[in-house]
Amino acid sequence: MTLDWNHLAAVAWPLLAALLLGLLVHWALRALGRTARRHAQEHLRARIAQVVAIPAAVALPLLFLAIALNYTPLDADLVRSLRHWIAIGGMLCLTWLLARVVGAVEERILREHPVDVEDNLAARRIQTQTRVISRVVQGTVILVGVALALMTFPQVRQVGAALLASAGIIGLVAGIAAQPVFGNLIAGLQIALAQPIRLDDVVIVEGEWGRIEEITSTYVVVRIWDERRLIVPLQWFISNPFQNWTRTNAQLLGTAFLWLDHRAPIAAIRGELQRLCEADPRWDRRVCVTQVTETDKHTIEVRLLVSARNSGELFDLRCAVREGMLAFLDAHHPEALPRLRNEVDEAGARRARTASPQAPPPVHADTSSPGAETVTAADREGEAARDAAATPLPPSPPDTGATR
Repeated sequence: MTLDWNHLAAVAWPLLAALLLGLLVHWALRALGRTARRHAQEHLRARIAQVVAIPAAVALPLLFLAIALNYTPLDADLVRSLRHWIAIGGMLCLTWLLARVVGAVEERILREHPVDVEDNLAARRIQTQTRVISRVVQGTVILVGVALALMTFPQVRQVGAALLASAGIIGLVAGIAAQPVFGNLIAGLQIALAQPIRLDDVVIVEGEWGRIEEITSTYVVVRIWDERRLIVPLQWFISNPFQNWTRTNAQLLGTAFLWLDHRAPIAAIRGELQRLCEADPRWDRRVCVTQVTETDKHTIEVRLLVSARNSGELFDLRCAVREGMLAFLDAHHPEALPRLRNEVDEAGARRARTASPQAPPPVHADTSSPGAETVTAADREGEAARDAAATPLPPSPPDTGATR
């Protein structure tokens, strides 16, 4: 059997030309993408080139290969099969490009609305909506692209027709099995639109104080104050009550309680609180109140109510107010600190001591340790000898010069 070199050359040269051209274009687009990545923060055209270059570096060689097949004398069935796989590759590249476009739009919106500013309420709202909606759209684009690629196979279309025929039972089973998935998806849309939480919100979840660090399509990451991470499903925020300290703004009120003596000078405490707040830059100059909120037979409860711009500064301000007030009372009004008093009649106390019987001698309980720590008679004799040896001799009397 001899090879038909003319037929082989007729097949090879279009494919080789398409391959070489495709490699050249692929290399050029990859280089363009690397260059655009370095300038993406400065120019819009660089960002567009970065998004398009990578998928195009795969799609264009496939296009060249599909064109080259038209100039080869291959079997019609083989050409049809190759074109089918090239078309699937092109559909996947298009899906990839659309997902990258959605991601680029998300990055653009996030970059234009930073959260590291003083008043970031609007930015956090926009970032939360953008992140959640972007992930939903990207997931939908990928799902549709893969589904369309699979539907190009006749076997898959037949399976799809069979599934549609029994859609009632399969839909019921799929609905029960996919309930958590769809529940999280719907919860994500609810959070994006209604926004019970946003990125960087201060929340109390399961008794833990933290900030919303990340919102994904299935769960929320809460960064606890001690740098732990609490992973909470999206549905939990829709189905359970929780505290959001930054729902409308970050300003908060905080209290510091003091339990003082009844003689505490409330006017001086009120003036000292005002001085402490005005000297502290964390006070937002809204609330600075001193109130006696409770009394009992021993002490009074004094509430120091202050305000700050956010929860972190409020916690530090409360600690500073509490420490400063205690130092002020200890230095200037020590009688204000709580104490217990017993008034005793001195004459009655003297008569009570005289009339009371003598207390019996104390009974010493056995506190010796068992075993090796038990002290024997030999141990006591040795200890007495060591004490005698360690005791210094008394000094000799002074010499008076007298002789006997």
